[in-house]
Amino acid sequence: MPIRPMFLAAPLLLAGVAGLTLAAQSDAAPFPAPPAEAAASGDQVAVLAGGCFWGIEGLFEHVRGVKSVTAGYAGGSKADATYGAVSTERTGHAEAVRIVYDPRQVSYGTLLKVFFSVGHDPTQVNRQFPDSGPSYRSAIFAQTPQQRQVAAAYIAALNGAKVYPRPVATRIETGAFYPAESYHQDFLRRNPDDSYIRRYDLPKLTALKKTWPTLWRG
Repeated sequence: MPIRPMFLAAPLLLAGVAGLTLAAQSDAAPFPAPPAEAAASGDQVAVLAGGCFWGIEGLFEHVRGVKSVTAGYAGGSKADATYGAVSTERTGHAEAVRIVYDPRQVSYGTLLKVFFSVGHDPTQVNRQFPDSGPSYRSAIFAQTPQQRQVAAAYIAALNGAKVYPRPVATRIETGAFYPAESYHQDFLRRNPDDSYIRRYDLPKLTALKKTWPTLWRG
């Protein structure tokens, strides 16, 4: 099992991502609805990066309409798509997840709503709470021109509504997705008592269930 770096840098760290995002919402405007988008047919794919992929994968596994989630790497080359290489922070990869979803049940914009509101802190640059480096950056790997358009519009809406105390730092990128090693897959579900999972990732599930109950799938 890999060892995650653990250093406390931000005073909000102990509150966890759920506390930060929900506090930001209560102090500012209500969280904006996702932008309108054209209807899609057939299963669709979203690729998102928001810090350690364990928690992001585990979160989206509980979103209604999501059919599968795979942890992996995006933004770099296939040759460097290994945990050892990505951990050097020199590959260009971000820890990411590939989400296969049914657009009849959940829209791309709704996935982004979950991502921005309870998935991570989108104002942090090249880090996500205890994890530091560009592989932990906040990024959206748009799979279609429409996804790029929806993502850009949502980021603009979040900044315009001043939902967070700082501007959204999420980057909209391109790049292939490569699955991570088998021991990373379903890590949260298989290791619910892991100290990292308990401290940083389980609060995201609690926040999803509380904030967007109609999206929760047990």
